[in-house]
Amino acid sequence: MWQAVARGPEVEIVVDGRPVRVFEGETVAAALLAEGRRALRTTDLRGEPRGLYCGIGVCFDCVMTIDGQPGVRTCQTPVRDGMRVETQAGVGTWRVVS
Repeated sequence: MWQAVARGPEVEIVVDGRPVRVFEGETVAAALLAEGRRALRTTDLRGEPRGLYCGIGVCFDCVMTIDGQPGVRTCQTPVRDGMRVETQAGVGTWRVVS
């Protein structure tokens, strides 16, 4: 018989300027997939969308800018309350987050 898995407490992250309720203990990629988001970044040359591919940190297709740091693998990064996540274009650019 199917049994539900207990989730951690709800926390809030900000994705592209929009607050999103997620569950502590999930990775950023899992939380965004659960919300229905598929594209996490765009390619440098053609601007094509990329999303979660391998899910184990090998392919780097799921990288996003997190708290001002580009190139963070979302499949390996757990969410935390107040985290700021941005869609990354190409290799991304460093930003200072206050």
